Amino acid sequence: MAASVCRVGTTVGRALAKNRSPILLSLRRGQSSVSYAQSLAGAPETRLTALDNGLRVASEETGHATCTVGLWISAGSRYENEKNNGAGFFLEHMAFKGTKKYPQTALEQQVESMGAHLNAYTSREHTAYYMKTLAKDLPKAVELLAEVVQSCSLNEAEIEQQRGVLLRELEEVDGNLQEVCLDLLHATAFQGTPLGQSVLGPSKNARQDKPQSLTRENLVDYINSHYKAPRMVLAAAGGVNHEELVGLAKSNFSGISFEYEGDAVPVLSPCRFTGSDIRMRDDGFPLAHIAIAVEGASVTSPDIVPLMVANCIIGSYDLTYGGGKHLSSRLARLAVEANLCHSFQAFHSSYSDTGLMGIYFVTDKNSIEDMMHWSQNAWMNLCTTVTESDVTRGKNALKASLVGQLNGTTPICDDIGRHILNYGRRIPLAEWDARIDAVTASVVRDVCTKYIYDKCPAVAAVGPVEQLPDYNRMRSAMYWLRF
Repeated sequence: MAASVCRVGTTVGRALAKNRSPILLSLRRGQSSVSYAQSLAGAPETRLTALDNGLRVASEETGHATCTVGLWISAGSRYENEKNNGAGFFLEHMAFKGTKKYPQTALEQQVESMGAHLNAYTSREHTAYYMKTLAKDLPKAVELLAEVVQSCSLNEAEIEQQRGVLLRELEEVDGNLQEVCLDLLHATAFQGTPLGQSVLGPSKNARQDKPQSLTRENLVDYINSHYKAPRMVLAAAGGVNHEELVGLAKSNFSGISFEYEGDAVPVLSPCRFTGSDIRMRDDGFPLAHIAIAVEGASVTSPDIVPLMVANCIIGSYDLTYGGGKHLSSRLARLAVEANLCHSFQAFHSSYSDTGLMGIYFVTDKNSIEDMMHWSQNAWMNLCTTVTESDVTRGKNALKASLVGQLNGTTPICDDIGRHILNYGRRIPLAEWDARIDAVTASVVRDVCTKYIYDKCPAVAAVGPVEQLPDYNRMRSAMYWLRF
């Protein structure tokens, strides 16, 4: 049963939520490969329909024998407060503990009999429940998803049992220093705002013996406040017929309310960015995990593509990479030649009205200062001296990355769901290609100057971080007195 009903609410799930990108490589039948131009022309259309209650239905038909169908909801830790932080993640756990119609054993048997996989994840702004199954079993899959989302049993005994599971998972996450570092980065960058909260929530909210503990009432209130039809998208990809999917949506989801109690529609409060640093020093760890970031672009900002190209110019590196000093990324070559770090990656986490653009690296305690210097130097190069050849390489790398990531019905379905929530539509593949092609060296310099140059960074560090420079020194490296 473990292979059929599972959760991906932590590292894997959030990586899926953050990193899936809107490019699809379509291979025509009878051909071993196609050109990039052919993939642009051959991308299937994404169809969109809205039900009377505001729930949107979106699908992409590819003719596969399998499909992925799921419900994407505009709800996550950003919609929580200090008291109920972790409620969305708790509900994700409870989703597979049975519904009013299907107790846990019956639910597992239903999924198992279809040979399907039922999964879920929660991020800061989105929650998703989805199932991969044979195309012929689409009606049953939609019915089970409707049960999980609308009729979760929330049995008191199961809630108490899941507290222990949550606490063990929190302990596991504490052992993943990348997760810890990036959560700390959000906590300091968006301090005092809901976006600074972790998806899992604090352990005090999961414990049974604490006055702040999450209760069944908290979970029910969360569902009643956020699981509303206009904030939901039923998305599907693979061997699906759009008209059939719309009919299934009407049969199973028409009863979801679109009204809020007292017309109190939840409104996201602005999440201000604060330049600051947070250090969790522990000399017992073998390596230091450090992230530095500035406020990035929102998911709908026109600056998002130039910033993605800029991140591809910086690139990533790991000790397992081959190539050595012949790597295309300048920072990667420096990392190899000067033994600066074990790994690094440029990242951009986008949210509805803000974002985080940064570099995360893992290094020896004696190389922290050097790696931080060259990371900030890479940013300054983007703002001042980036060349057309750099940008061309970055654009090619971005296209290759985007094309390669959507390699199955599940990532395509996830991409559809998040696009409808973020943009109100699925942005066509050709449009993304045109946006990437429009980026020039001048555009990269201008956009990076807007977001990076002489801006206060947020820094998070975990491990043996004594050598991490003082914040004022890192702040002074965010500009050059000469080009």
